[in-house]
Amino acid sequence: MSEILVYTDGGSRNTGNVKGGSVQATDKAAWAYLIKLENQKISDSKGYLGATNNQMELTAVLEALRKLYRLELNQEKILLISDSQYVLKGIQEWLAGWKAKGWRTANKKPVKNLELWQAMDRALQYFPNIDYQWTKGHAGDSGNEFVDELLNQTMDQL
Repeated sequence: MSEILVYTDGGSRNTGNVKGGSVQATDKAAWAYLIKLENQKISDSKGYLGATNNQMELTAVLEALRKLYRLELNQEKILLISDSQYVLKGIQEWLAGWKAKGWRTANKKPVKNLELWQAMDRALQYFPNIDYQWTKGHAGDSGNEFVDELLNQTMDQL
């Protein structure tokens, strides 16, 4: 089987996105994924109120991994493509160090979105052949554009 492509995206319409502001309980947020198999495309999305962009980016990856696992594709060669540096650097550069330091950052502060990162750490153990690629958001990558549009449709329906 050829490589499985997985596109993920998360977003939040954060009305508190001003200096000193935070996500409001009524702010819309959503995640989406697209799994491209050799002859099939699988996608999903879900919306929430009061979640951050980073929480949705992480959830998109987790939900895609869960779907791949349920489909028994976790041993296949997978390329996960995201426009989130937070997620990709977190997985590739920071996760092992956070775990080794008792889920603390280099500044000894607690890791933000701890439960999601711990879930990511557990999930990734089942995916020995996964690679990662960053793509610029809103720049013409069809898979990225698809998941962005899907999550925005999901937020519109909230």
